[in-house]
Amino acid sequence: MEWLSWQWFLPQVLTQFEWENPKVLYLLPALPLIFALRRLINSRFRQKVQVALHRGQIKQNYTYVLRYIPITFLWLCLICLLIALARPQRNYEDTEKLTEGIDIMLVLDISESMLGEDLQPNRLAFAKQVATNFVSARTHDRIGIVVFAGEAFSLAPLTTDHALIKEYIQSIEPSMITTPGTAIGTAIGVATNRLRESESKTKVIILISDGDNRGGNLSPVTAAHLAAYHNIKLYTILVGFEGEVKFGTDSLGRPRIFKNTIDEQTLKELAHIGEGKFFRAADNQSLEKVFQQIDQYEKSVFTEIRYKSTKDFYTIYLSWAICFFLVWLLLKSTYLSNILED
Repeated sequence: MEWLSWQWFLPQVLTQFEWENPKVLYLLPALPLIFALRRLINSRFRQKVQVALHRGQIKQNYTYVLRYIPITFLWLCLICLLIALARPQRNYEDTEKLTEGIDIMLVLDISESMLGEDLQPNRLAFAKQVATNFVSARTHDRIGIVVFAGEAFSLAPLTTDHALIKEYIQSIEPSMITTPGTAIGTAIGVATNRLRESESKTKVIILISDGDNRGGNLSPVTAAHLAAYHNIKLYTILVGFEGEVKFGTDSLGRPRIFKNTIDEQTLKELAHIGEGKFFRAADNQSLEKVFQQIDQYEKSVFTEIRYKSTKDFYTIYLSWAICFFLVWLLLKSTYLSNILED
């Protein structure tokens, strides 16, 4: 029996309760006043029998103290009854956090031109570094990777295993695809195919490229419309400069130069169709800012549900009150209530 313990009357236990009717507790100090008033009235109006005894015949007898035992149990009964009426309670609160992440496909150009050194140490290496930092910040999102050059393939499916995604990103090299070119449309198509069956409310493609569309069998505009049809948002990032860009060194140690061509208008159109944004990253700092902006635009949804339960403890003190009341009734019928008062 949970209630059958004196611990329920310890101060440290009573102070832990929250009280539904705390004003009832103000009646506790009134109990001694009520009993004192009752005793005063009884002593004044009760009939008395006067007995004359010689002083030497009067002896001290402490048995009269026993007559206070029944009234003590009545006191305890009333105290427990007031505590029960005050409704001692404990509130237990549980918080459940629900996160609704988004699905993101990183589509990365790994054509040979991505080794251009206008971004340090080169375009591809820095894009990988910034993409890794971006993945680390997207705690609750599923992320996948598509790489492309003259053709495209899915390097990693959508997953929340971000450690695995970062390993894949670091392993990306231009040698993965030997077909030359920049098949932007095909890459968007592969990413769309990965995302189209996703049940996430928000689906995003982030395309990173340094050139115009050269290769592939799917038009970039057609691919963007296909993504939009499946409610996939498309962000496009153009990295590097147009014109002559340093590209490593030859066998004699002389810098190699290649002419980079871009199609900024097409990338802007793709972002517009995909209801995303177009970004131009001409240097290391601007590429970092691009990913920071995308991180701000696409936020995961957090829902916090608080469950509050209340447990009442008045039944414990009501049980004690009933026990004390029964004991009082029992003692009231014994000689303890009939010991003469002096």
